[in-house]
Amino acid sequence: MKSVNTYQGKQVLILGLAKSGLAAAQLVKQLGAKVVVNDQKPYEENAAAQELEKTGIEVVCGHHPLELLDKADVIVKNPGIPYSNVLLQEALKRNIPILTEVELAYEISEAPFIGITGSNGKTTTTTLIYKMLEEDQKQPLIAGNIGTVACEVAQKATKDNVIVTELSSFQLMGIEKFRPKISLLLNLFDAHLDYHGTKEEYIKAKANLFNNQTSEDFAVINADDELVMKASADVKATKVPFSVTAQTTEGAYIKNETIFFKDEEVMSLKDVVLPGKHNQENILAAVSVVKLYGCSNEAIYRVLTTFAGVKHRVQYVTTINKRKFYNDSKATNMLATKVALSAFSQPTILLAGGLDRGNEFDDLKEEFKNVKAVITFGETAPKIERVAKEAGIQIVKRVDNVKQAVSEAYACSDEEDVILLSPACASWDQFKTFEERGDIFIESVHKLK
Repeated sequence: MKSVNTYQGKQVLILGLAKSGLAAAQLVKQLGAKVVVNDQKPYEENAAAQELEKTGIEVVCGHHPLELLDKADVIVKNPGIPYSNVLLQEALKRNIPILTEVELAYEISEAPFIGITGSNGKTTTTTLIYKMLEEDQKQPLIAGNIGTVACEVAQKATKDNVIVTELSSFQLMGIEKFRPKISLLLNLFDAHLDYHGTKEEYIKAKANLFNNQTSEDFAVINADDELVMKASADVKATKVPFSVTAQTTEGAYIKNETIFFKDEEVMSLKDVVLPGKHNQENILAAVSVVKLYGCSNEAIYRVLTTFAGVKHRVQYVTTINKRKFYNDSKATNMLATKVALSAFSQPTILLAGGLDRGNEFDDLKEEFKNVKAVITFGETAPKIERVAKEAGIQIVKRVDNVKQAVSEAYACSDEEDVILLSPACASWDQFKTFEERGDIFIESVHKLK
């Protein structure tokens, strides 16, 4: 860990706890800051706040008093807290810097970063990159939105490591100096508009990934995505495009059912075990990144012939009486569900629904050609039912929850059908996380046996 004096003697306000806030508070205290933690959750129910208080850190729970800003030199906020928060709005007026813990990670890390973002496919691609580098003994570490707090990982990193980091738009809004050696923008789609307000602001947040890169760095970009190309138009890093539709000899592409990087043949596409055409985009992106990092084709081959997917992302669960069950609980928007549906040619029973963010679901219609039934739940059930009926799907049923959806789906299924949980919505109307939703689906499927 680098020795930095940026926070020595500074008043740092940690806004919001959870894993990232807890780690950030502990780190800046270690770096010599005077730390105050503010969290909405009441103190009596807040184990993390109680833990920090025992270490001498001041905690304020249950509300966000504006007077906390009077002595704050910098704010490190939980990525999930929107900038519309009253305290943050006042901080912006006072020109108080607002960071996320990824910025702290970069400041203290001896290791370079690979930064991965996009609307869909981030976790699968991040995992592929990590596994390929690990297979080739490049000593990677994995961090960020994938579940491991970046500033914790960075404390253990040395110059011999590389930190493979999944980054959300929320995290990228809170960076100032963060500079990945290799950046990757997978795709862009309408997402998190309830947080960002407009599509333009969402794209701007994603493009922050490139802001501090120089000509010595690399920007891996999706040449098939018009918005990605527009967002990366002015990057200073060396651009490395990938494409599933065209031969782009400056990056990764598919030719004659073979994966190429530049003019080099990497491996046959038929040996890849990840299901669905949508994963070809993730694979080409990962191959581009690791080849830039000097990874061998042999290591890439070993990973792509064994890696069958990430949990909750078109994850094969089991087969019961010739019905195949897949868990795609991570599909929290329409594009993710469209991608999942396109992976299957068999008759499919779709389980969908969740938090209502105000959008409609008409864009799903074009992928309903193989869907024989739709089972809905959650706040968006009526909206999804309307689209399903307009698409001519004969079996459309509403249930109360995911457990009931599994039973109902099996009841109307036949042999060789696919039963797919791909909600097209966030989980927060009924669950704490999409992982909880997916785990309940998996548990309910196994109970069918």
